[in-house]
Amino acid sequence: MAQRSQEKGAAGGAPTVTEPGGVRNVVLVGHSGAGKTTLVEALLAATGTIGRAGTVADGTTVCDHDPAAVRQQRSVSLACAPLVHNGVKINLLDTPGYADFVGELRAGLRAADAALFVVSAVDGMDAATAALWEECAAVGMPRAVAVTRLDHPRADFDEAVALCQRVFGDNVLPLHLTMLGDDGESVAGLLNLVTRRVFDYTAGLPAQVREPDPEHLPAIAESRNELIEGIIAESEDESLMDRYLAGEEIDTDVLVADLEKAVSKGHFHPVLPVCAATGVGLDVLLDGLVSAFPSPLEHELPAVTGVDGSPRPPLTCDPAGPLVAEVVRTTVDRHVGRVSLVRVFSGTLRPELTVHVAGHGMAERGHPDHDADERVGHLYTPLGATLREVGACVAGDICAITKSGSAETGDTISAKADPLLVAPWEMPEPLLPVAVVAHSRADEDALARNLARLVAGDPTLRLERNPETHQLVLWCMGEAHADVVLDRLRAGGAELDTEPVRVALRETLAAPAKGHGRHVKQSGGHGQYAVCDIEVEPLPRGAGFQFVDRIVGGAVPHNYIPSVEKGIRAQLERGVVAGHPVVDLRVTLVDGKAHSVDSSDAAFQTAGALALRDAAEKGQPIVLEPVDEVVVRVPGHTVGAVLGDLAGRRGRVLGTEPDPDAEGHTLVRAEVPAVELLRYAVELRALTAGTGTFRRHFTHYTPVP
Repeated sequence: MAQRSQEKGAAGGAPTVTEPGGVRNVVLVGHSGAGKTTLVEALLAATGTIGRAGTVADGTTVCDHDPAAVRQQRSVSLACAPLVHNGVKINLLDTPGYADFVGELRAGLRAADAALFVVSAVDGMDAATAALWEECAAVGMPRAVAVTRLDHPRADFDEAVALCQRVFGDNVLPLHLTMLGDDGESVAGLLNLVTRRVFDYTAGLPAQVREPDPEHLPAIAESRNELIEGIIAESEDESLMDRYLAGEEIDTDVLVADLEKAVSKGHFHPVLPVCAATGVGLDVLLDGLVSAFPSPLEHELPAVTGVDGSPRPPLTCDPAGPLVAEVVRTTVDRHVGRVSLVRVFSGTLRPELTVHVAGHGMAERGHPDHDADERVGHLYTPLGATLREVGACVAGDICAITKSGSAETGDTISAKADPLLVAPWEMPEPLLPVAVVAHSRADEDALARNLARLVAGDPTLRLERNPETHQLVLWCMGEAHADVVLDRLRAGGAELDTEPVRVALRETLAAPAKGHGRHVKQSGGHGQYAVCDIEVEPLPRGAGFQFVDRIVGGAVPHNYIPSVEKGIRAQLERGVVAGHPVVDLRVTLVDGKAHSVDSSDAAFQTAGALALRDAAEKGQPIVLEPVDEVVVRVPGHTVGAVLGDLAGRRGRVLGTEPDPDAEGHTLVRAEVPAVELLRYAVELRALTAGTGTFRRHFTHYTPVP
């Protein structure tokens, strides 16, 4: 959500509301290319929010102000586009459709109260969209479907509806049928199945509403019966079905009221045809978003605790209640600085207010827990590259704040006098490592600054400084995500390259051995004298290092025995063959010699290290590689391909089992060398058409074959 300008009121003024009932927060989801952004721009134009589709106040589109989006030719970040229809403010949250940007999708879902699934009448949908539908169903989020791209020569609305019903399941029914124009090919209008009226777009928006032509009546009657039965089945009036089956004509107002109630509760999912290019269905869709989707007053709010974890009562969406808001996305723009998109759950956020900012933190991803008081500057309504200033943001609404000193994605903003913490939302673990290296020392400073900002704003990005490989590793969601991150780092002034990721290896000995270390040296009248003899034997994997003192008769004075151990440990860290740390050894000090004058701590450290190196030359040194246990979640029909692929990665399958959380999916458990998993996030996605996911954790080391 990079911003290039700030305005104290744009043409027509920024939309503002004073009550939660006047807000609808709708997230648009669907696969890349379904037409989400195009639809958002068409809705903005249809309501007069922008002059024409494809532009905002400064001439850019809603999403192309992000240079990364322009380069990739697709949305890569969450965009908020508010508009007003029939006196209701609708915050449209446009999400990227590509799997790499799932963090942006999660942010949109967090800020929304309902989801509009956008399905192309040309290309259908992908498996990720189907999985997301189930995820929304599990939490009861209201959903509707917009079938887009009706103007395409290969568009097939009926097939798109059939696909939605096959994939999404029950209670997914169209509210309209498409009506062809005089050419017999283009969609010129809609046939409303509830009211039995025609919405004719021949003259453009708004539609001309009229009676249907005689040839339309059979199609309307057939589809209308199925729709009415679906609506009545969800009605709270149990007598309605009996009356309908008895042949009674149910009043249209009753059907509409029951339909809207079922949609708002997530029990019924209407399918709406819409064409951004021609305007067909835009007004119908807007009416549906306002009348059928729930206001923030009807949506369950996340749980809150005190910042110390103490329990607190549930929130209510009350502008006069305690202030609780959440940063759903933070970016840093080179012109404006830090910009945070904020969803207010309770209370009212006002300019110049001192608030408390608290975060759960993710130390493993680069930003730990934090708590701070800070003053909110101005509040804005974002629209593309423009920030339009507003005087307040009430419970249920979404706004943007700038120049917040510490706010990060997922942080809670609450009253200074009563700090609270919103329960975090689930984010997937980044699993694609990318090693970056700065061109110069000056670039290292720029790289560090930009990385800190990016990691703070993107919970799906993890930063790791590996002390063994001496690499700076970014863990990303996939190649497209990595490309965007690298572009933004370079745009921030950091000259950098990428290099192959190195896996931290280990060394050990495969056989027992004896080592002799002798350090005798004369220099400037001062001598160094130390001799030690050790026995080395391998231990089981994971046993670590053991040091045993078996000196008899004071061959090595007691005060120098720790020096021998210290020297051996230092050599273990440096490695004995290839420079990797040595593990799983027992070293026993059995003999040695000392000099009453020339022996010293340093001399015995050196002798201990030499003894270990001597033993290593005789003890069959081997290199060990890390092995991770992976749990791969895939649809049942891809299990065979996944098992074959794991075998090709030197994996050892531990077993398979049905996924208890997803019908038709299988969990595959295996042990795989970590080096074989460096690009597994990308390759598994390709192997399973984007439906496979996995998690991993280190288990042990094993010899490199």
